[in-house]
Amino acid sequence: MTQPDAVQGAVAVVIPAYNEADRIADTVAAARTLPLVDLVVVVDDGSRDGTGGVAGTAGAAVLRHARNRGKAAAMETGAQAVRLLDQRDGSGRALLFLDADLGATAAGAAPLVTPVLAGEADMTIAAFSTRVKLGGHGLVVRLSSAGIRRAVGWSPAQPLNGQRCLTRAAFEAARPLARGFGVETALTIDLTRKGYRVREVEVDLAHRATGTDARAQLHRARQLADVALALATRAVTG
Repeated sequence: MTQPDAVQGAVAVVIPAYNEADRIADTVAAARTLPLVDLVVVVDDGSRDGTGGVAGTAGAAVLRHARNRGKAAAMETGAQAVRLLDQRDGSGRALLFLDADLGATAAGAAPLVTPVLAGEADMTIAAFSTRVKLGGHGLVVRLSSAGIRRAVGWSPAQPLNGQRCLTRAAFEAARPLARGFGVETALTIDLTRKGYRVREVEVDLAHRATGTDARAQLHRARQLADVALALATRAVTG
């Protein structure tokens, strides 16, 4: 590939969300203020706390999974909904994926969009300018970073960052997405291998820090398993 697909200037924000009722309204409200954003889609991935209702009240278009299917499935659902709208109204929206817990800081995501709309990148990856100290010892981050480096010779500073903007062509080229929390690692490897231009962009965003309680440790274990699977299925081994 030598050129990105034509992007007509509009941007759709897709927010996978699972039990984020306490932050989703602020995230949606902030996302709606981003330049060129004309659509915010929240995919309620089987939440039990009213996330979808809160998101809808805040102004998002809401899609709901009856059960929790994981981040990658929520991204696919949201992107498919945007594709159908694009076909109906002739748009060519870029896809901006944001985490549900960004809150008001989501208003700082605009720098991710600029290189994509300008045709300078096919996917941008956020590098948070303010680091949040996370629980654990970064095992998952190190695994992802090392795997990406072995696969393509480069890895972003924050390889698991879910804040990404893609052209429609880049997103379709990466399908089917890797399972669950392996999606970010796989996106970087798959698109780089296919010749798409991947660029890291510093942004002033922040999300909830991962704790050290049993729930957080279980979340981290799922991340580790999904990232390891994404690497193994791409023949990236130690």
